[in-house]
Amino acid sequence: MPRLLDCLCAGIVVADTVCQPIARIPPQGGLAKTERVEFSIGGCSANLAVDLARLGCSAGISGCVGDDLFGREVRDRLTASGVDVTNLELSTTAPTSSTFVLNVVGEDRRFIHCVGANAEYDGARVTEEAIRNAKVLYVGGFCLLDSLTPDCVVRLFRIARENGITTVLNVVLPEAADTVAWLKPVLPWTDYFFTNDDEAGRITGQTVPERQAEGLRSMGTKTAVVTLGERGSVLIGPETRLKAGIYPVKAIDGTGTGDAFAAGFLFGLLRGETVSQCLKYGTAMGASCVRSMGATTGVFNNVELVEFVRAHSLSTESW
Repeated sequence: MPRLLDCLCAGIVVADTVCQPIARIPPQGGLAKTERVEFSIGGCSANLAVDLARLGCSAGISGCVGDDLFGREVRDRLTASGVDVTNLELSTTAPTSSTFVLNVVGEDRRFIHCVGANAEYDGARVTEEAIRNAKVLYVGGFCLLDSLTPDCVVRLFRIARENGITTVLNVVLPEAADTVAWLKPVLPWTDYFFTNDDEAGRITGQTVPERQAEGLRSMGTKTAVVTLGERGSVLIGPETRLKAGIYPVKAIDGTGTGDAFAAGFLFGLLRGETVSQCLKYGTAMGASCVRSMGATTGVFNNVELVEFVRAHSLSTESW
């Protein structure tokens, strides 16, 4: 049976409000001016779905939003972006998950977050048919949602594996979570695990990115990809160990960079490209994301991505 979707993206869906960088945090009772505040779609799964659709891939979303202004706007924007919202659930008891992203010049982002309707999402309504209709099954925001337990994700990934569908996992780590206990049952069912070096350090206890990647693979995932911000990325798979640099660009807002990286990598994977080329596409998509405010606002389309990678060199080496 032909696959109807290139990727079914399951997990967190968020309404983001993002401010253009301010000079400094105002004092108590004070006010800081910003040039712009924008609303955008956020959350790992929604970001990835929008980015993939932008790249000409067919993407669907499985998640939960509230029956409110933010929820309606998120659904409308996903639909306008070309994302299939058939599996987007509606909560009548919780607000749409939302995040205010505070950007300060020269500092890392700060987040004020409402979990909202995401807390109700457990993936139980994702049918076997919906999974079989995709080439890739992605779960994003794992470890953040109490309802989306390891058993829930293993069920989804087991169905995918039994039907020859690629499984992809991404995490968001709460401060007090026992992430290792959550990841151990799931990683053996995971084909590609994307994480940043901060998260990988918490999971593995390692500080060196190469050791982090090795630690993740020893926990069961077939391929671990660790992004390192301005230092590039490292990858370890069954037969491949690669390090990649970055494409230098002027950064405005880092929101959604990791999701854009994953989208670019999966774009290459869906095209049957080599792992090295997938890393180039992922790195280029991440670079395109930081040029604008918002998680998905400035990302490349497929023509722009291919042309950018063709025109710019990226250092990759085995390790």
